[in-house]
Amino acid sequence: MFHPLSVFVGLRYVRARSHKFFVSFITWASLIGVCVGVAALIVILSVMNGFESELRERLLSLSAPVRVTAAPGHGLGDSAWTDLAARIATLAGVQDASAYAEVQALAVRQPEMVPVVLRGIDPQAPASIADLGPALTQGHLTDLTAGSTHVIVGAVIAERLGLAPGDSLTVLVPQVAADGTPTPKLREFTVAGVFEVGLQDHDGTLVFAHIADVRALGEAGAVSEGLRVRVRDVLAAPEVAARVARLLPAGVEVSDWTRDNANYFRAIRIEKTMMSLILLLIVAVAAFNIVAMLVMVVTDKRTDIAILRTFGASPRRVMGVFITQGLVIGWLGVALGIVLGLTLALNVDTIVPFLERTFRFRFMDADVYYITSIPSEVHWGNVLGIALAALLLTGLATLYPALRAARTAPAEALRYE
Repeated sequence: MFHPLSVFVGLRYVRARSHKFFVSFITWASLIGVCVGVAALIVILSVMNGFESELRERLLSLSAPVRVTAAPGHGLGDSAWTDLAARIATLAGVQDASAYAEVQALAVRQPEMVPVVLRGIDPQAPASIADLGPALTQGHLTDLTAGSTHVIVGAVIAERLGLAPGDSLTVLVPQVAADGTPTPKLREFTVAGVFEVGLQDHDGTLVFAHIADVRALGEAGAVSEGLRVRVRDVLAAPEVAARVARLLPAGVEVSDWTRDNANYFRAIRIEKTMMSLILLLIVAVAAFNIVAMLVMVVTDKRTDIAILRTFGASPRRVMGVFITQGLVIGWLGVALGIVLGLTLALNVDTIVPFLERTFRFRFMDADVYYITSIPSEVHWGNVLGIALAALLLTGLATLYPALRAARTAPAEALRYE
């Protein structure tokens, strides 16, 4: 089979067993370093993608992908909210829309007092059933009926106040009279259930009641009202929010989950970027090993290079010999790293429990972390980016030794042979 001279000789050097031990050791160290670096990048980024998806699901479990709210002093009537919800539900990408009401309050159960957000929902609305239902550990949405004074509290609130289903809870809504005198309103509620999402912002602040009971608590302007809009694709929420904005009357605003939780996901993106750069240093160190290995090979093969030049090989062909050798080692390490990384990333849910059983410890202790398992989500764009970056680094590592080989003077190399 025909091979270009540079490829043929380069492959012979890769397969040759006559290298000195130190050269062979650096060759294997380079290959293993590239493999480990690429595999670590794939696994770490896949796990961080899994945590990002888990966080997104938990954030959206009790907060709508798109929210429509009235600006202060521009409240709408109940019928106006209903009509607006019906119009929004007809838009492309919208699954349904339902009204909600919120009021800032204090949950009181002697001797403790906890600031909470009392959110009124319509238990019959599909959005409430789909979003709140999976978060419940006790109680049912059907217990939230108008006038029943039933509430569903977050797990952290229940723990701090010592609440269980059937207990009574006093809710204090701060209000101010027209003359500036504080006139707090008190209402006794009965705990119908406890929910747990796994986020402190939700489990420690939210209390759910029927929307009619919440509206009855506050005076005009004291209760914040709006619409929860569910979308078919949460990643398309910004586009849906832009469509919703065109339907809204003056004084009504729209926001989506990417804006409401921008800080969370900005922090994750920064962490992923920094982690990628740090782990890419492993590949860079392996690439430096390739440089060292090829420099020693060039020194060892000065006589061979001189003979090739004497027989008419051009400097470019000599460069090709050592570029081929370096690329085979580097790219073989990249290929093995991709295979190893994907194998680990796609089987994290099997590997992690096995390690926990074998070494009798837990990676994510339930007493410390809300998320007790290690999720993994492979994004093929990340895999492609990692592969290209590693291939580029290992390719660049071959240039200096190859240039050094091409500059070898045949007469000088053969003088003392």
